[in-house]
Amino acid sequence: MPSLDHTIVHSTDRFASARFLADLLGAPEPKAYGPFAAVKMDNGVTLDYAEHVPPGKELVPTHYAFLVTEDEFDAILARIETRELPYWADPMHSRAQEINTHDGGRGLYLDDPDGHNMEFLTRTYSDELLASL
Repeated sequence: MPSLDHTIVHSTDRFASARFLADLLGAPEPKAYGPFAAVKMDNGVTLDYAEHVPPGKELVPTHYAFLVTEDEFDAILARIETRELPYWADPMHSRAQEINTHDGGRGLYLDDPDGHNMEFLTRTYSDELLASL
């Protein structure tokens, strides 16, 4: 079965945005790779941050979800709280400074410096939960 190798994340400052994510994840410093600042995940997928936005277009925030362990979630939440960053229990940002407990796990959402909606969750959503959303 094919697997995702990398994706490009558009940003206004590739290293600032890449460092923001790497910092939250406790990941190594992003590496320069051509025009990109690359953040490598444990599963081998790379998020390649680029400052390129096509002419006549605006940077469009997107959603990125990261499946993490319970211990990793605790560490990420601690980093978020230490930095006093706003976060939400839901993707619509209606439940501020809360986490969700979908499917017996925990999850939260926060915006990166460019407004990308970053989600950290400890359990993959079940088909039953997805149908109810």
